[in-house]
Amino acid sequence: MQAHADELGRFKTLRELRTPNVLRALAAMLGLGIVIALIGLVYIPWVQTAPGTGSVIALDPRDRVQNVTALVPGRIDEWYVTDGSQVKRGDPIARIIDNDPLLLDRIRAERAQKLAEIAAAEQAARTAMLDVERTGTLFREGLAARRDYEAAQIKVADYRAKIAASRAAINKVNVDLSRQSAQVVRAPRAGRIMTINAGAGATMVSAGDILATFAPEESARVVALYVDGRDVSLIRPGRRVRLAFEGWPAIQFSGWPSVAQGMFDGRVRTIDLSASANGLFRILIEPAPDRPPWPKEPYVRLGANVRGWVLMDTVSAGYELWRQLNDFPLQYPATAAGNDQAAAPAKGSSDAK
Repeated sequence: MQAHADELGRFKTLRELRTPNVLRALAAMLGLGIVIALIGLVYIPWVQTAPGTGSVIALDPRDRVQNVTALVPGRIDEWYVTDGSQVKRGDPIARIIDNDPLLLDRIRAERAQKLAEIAAAEQAARTAMLDVERTGTLFREGLAARRDYEAAQIKVADYRAKIAASRAAINKVNVDLSRQSAQVVRAPRAGRIMTINAGAGATMVSAGDILATFAPEESARVVALYVDGRDVSLIRPGRRVRLAFEGWPAIQFSGWPSVAQGMFDGRVRTIDLSASANGLFRILIEPAPDRPPWPKEPYVRLGANVRGWVLMDTVSAGYELWRQLNDFPLQYPATAAGNDQAAAPAKGSSDAK
């Protein structure tokens, strides 16, 4: 030891060298920060989330974007709307005329002819009934043969068959006339015409061809969110969801929902039983009844993109960091092992205010 001190005494500069106070303070702060971080990883709560992306859709299928189709084949004669026109229920959209301009007149003439045939057959049937009664009286008195009496009855039956056939033909003519009378295509409900998909004038259309795209207004909206299959097994109806709408400024803190800004609250409504074509599972999110409502149109329209985070259980920050580094699934709730309380919100969901 004495020899080491003698050797160090030879280096005067090394003996006088001291660690700066700034470095000592920095080292102390780093050490304290590491200790605080370790303690925080153990005791700071963290709300786990199942992220997903999706879009805003209408809950009622009738409120979604739909096609207005031609009811009868023919030629487009006139358009009553343009792209972006607002219409009410029953407003005309387009008028279609048949290739034969005299078709309606011919159908009406055929109907009149069938009505005349029915009237003539009914008159003949009434006369034949008189003949049946007269022949029956003579047959019972022995003045007419049974053969004549049966022939009169057969004639009445023939007239009745002709009347039935003519009435069936009338029904068919009425159907054709009704279809041809439906050449004016009308709006199924109030909304807006998005695009017109057919030309005018000489454009020929068939029954079922798309004429225009129609979007109803003031529809009940939900969010269709697509989440990974690794997380969907732990999501249940009633779970809280935090949503960030496209074009709406928001700041999301995944682990502390109460700190997030510009976010909106939702609630899991339903979960699809099978995966979609993209391999993800769709869940429908409805507005949370006890939280502020979602932005209305025109701020958030149908089809707008949405990012969402389904709020799951609360764990420690250290466990969440370990889970993320190892790419493990979410914490499996202890209640799910016994009785499945699916509709109850997660323990950490109450922080989403």
